[in-house]
Amino acid sequence: MSEQTETARFFEASDADLSLLQGRRVAIIGYGSQGHAHASNL
Repeated sequence: MSEQTETARFFEASDADLSLLQGRRVAIIGYGSQGHAHASNL
């Protein structure tokens, strides 16, 4: 048997194409008590 493992992938701001979100409204919903902190870091 062969096990496949996936290594962690890290993303930075330069990896994102922000033009896909330009002119759109984004909402962060359903992250419980840490929702404000998560939304502030996006």
